[in-house]
Amino acid sequence: MAKVMIYHNPVCSKSRGAVEILTERGVAHDVVEYLKMPLDRATLEHFLDLLPGEPSALVRKDKRFAELGLDAKDYQTRKQVIEVLLAHPELMERPVVLNGNRAVIARPSEKVLEIL
Repeated sequence: MAKVMIYHNPVCSKSRGAVEILTERGVAHDVVEYLKMPLDRATLEHFLDLLPGEPSALVRKDKRFAELGLDAKDYQTRKQVIEVLLAHPELMERPVVLNGNRAVIARPSEKVLEIL
């Protein structure tokens, strides 16, 4: 099995929960704190290649999104999603977990089990 990668924000309970599930199950994984090590365009494109669903699912439409005065209808396409996440990495939905050629946004944390 390929090593699992988890793109993690330690202040997020869902992200911490996914790390805990991987650890409890003895799954080897690398943790990337994406707010400390910002993601580049190629990585975000790779996420969108692997994640099921619409590109817009990768963007959190939370309080910070509203504070920035953003409108969800303006962040639907791959290009729009990548641009907003490059400018505002804190808006990435987390955690993103990759295992080989599969990925999931582990919300709830147990969704990480879908790619093990």
